[in-house]
Amino acid sequence: MTFSARSSGRRPKTAGDRLRRLLAIVPWIVANPGVELVQVAKRFGLSQEELIEDLNVVWMIGLPPYTPDALVEVIMEDGKVWIHYAEFFARPLRLSAAQGLALLASSEGLLSVPGSDPEGPLARALAKLAGAMGIDPDEVVDVELGAAEAGLLHELRHAADERTEVEIDYYSYGRDSRSTRRIAPWRVRSTEGAWYVEAWCHQAKDERVFRVDRIAALTRTGARSDHGPAEELSDSSTFRPHQDDPTVTLALQPEARWVVEAYPCTVLEEASDGVIRVSMVIAALPWLERLLLRLGPLVEVVDEGELAGARQLGKNAARRVLRRYEDSSCA
Repeated sequence: MTFSARSSGRRPKTAGDRLRRLLAIVPWIVANPGVELVQVAKRFGLSQEELIEDLNVVWMIGLPPYTPDALVEVIMEDGKVWIHYAEFFARPLRLSAAQGLALLASSEGLLSVPGSDPEGPLARALAKLAGAMGIDPDEVVDVELGAAEAGLLHELRHAADERTEVEIDYYSYGRDSRSTRRIAPWRVRSTEGAWYVEAWCHQAKDERVFRVDRIAALTRTGARSDHGPAEELSDSSTFRPHQDDPTVTLALQPEARWVVEAYPCTVLEEASDGVIRVSMVIAALPWLERLLLRLGPLVEVVDEGELAGARQLGKNAARRVLRRYEDSSCA
């Protein structure tokens, strides 16, 4: 399938995007001194201008008082690049257990950057750290991050950079349904332990945020997209309610306080006994049903608003689950 050339109007990158790229690019260049800039750019899916912009940031990495021996050295000559670490990189790095675990938990995000070498110095360093801590890095990744394949992330980033559309086979957790959607990706980012793609969705005729590990398949279309973000992209919540989404009011027992931290909601009242009354926007009924089923007696729908039947939603779901167990035991 033929793709159009890279657009001359590059999309702005966030500081987080640039940091993730550099954490993969810098070790690879150090391991391949004198590599051609065009080769690095091709490997990491960048234009040469974007690569040079990123590398110019590396000049500023160092420690006070920022003398030459405390700064990372970047040399770009005759279309080639060398990076030399500052002296402080040679000193043994002492990490606390919490710091080491945090680094390992984010390792899948670093190694998922297109062009990362799974056998390179970054991967080897993370493996050594995992060994020193007695941790299986695969287990950490499985728990902390959505299982987004590097190839799928690359395809989505490519579509975002080229402003082209793709078709995805997507499972919607909130609606508990699978569908094929045609989307125009704008940005791929990681947040709260998972990868997401922000895009225009033709089915919804609006912007949507899709979780990458729920994409079962992706097909390139090669079609250019005329749909761009209405405003500058931010790193806000992955859930973006719409004006016509219904709102319910829940009373949460103290043991269910985690809901306030885990999901977008407004705390209306907190009683002396620890019960919290919150208002939540509900984009999909199956999502609310699962939440109520999960919380059980720790939650009560005190105001169902325009969502008729919300008070009985959790109880009805529990009865259906019970019937399934009963039917399977009789089989």
